Amino acid sequence: MKRLIIHGDPGVRKGGRIEVDGEELVCFGISRNGEWHGPDRMQLWCVVGTEDEREAFQKQEYVPHFLDVEAVDESDVTVIERGPPTIV
Repeated sequence: MKRLIIHGDPGVRKGGRIEVDGEELVCFGISRNGEWHGPDRMQLWCVVGTEDEREAFQKQEYVPHFLDVEAVDESDVTVIERGPPTIV
């Protein structure tokens, strides 16, 4: 499990599947940053991991501050499955 910062918005939602550097990952949680203040472009701060790590995420068996962080551009992200619609 790791924190992935995507510069831009490739169109993925919570629960979606993406591919980064040949690795297929599931987006467990996404925070949107930069809509009002902050960087010039939108940033998505995602907690991603493999399907095997889903239970650990749901049970919060990790420390968010100690996750490895990787930053990529939206052009480096391939959206395999967008994810279920968000209910507001």
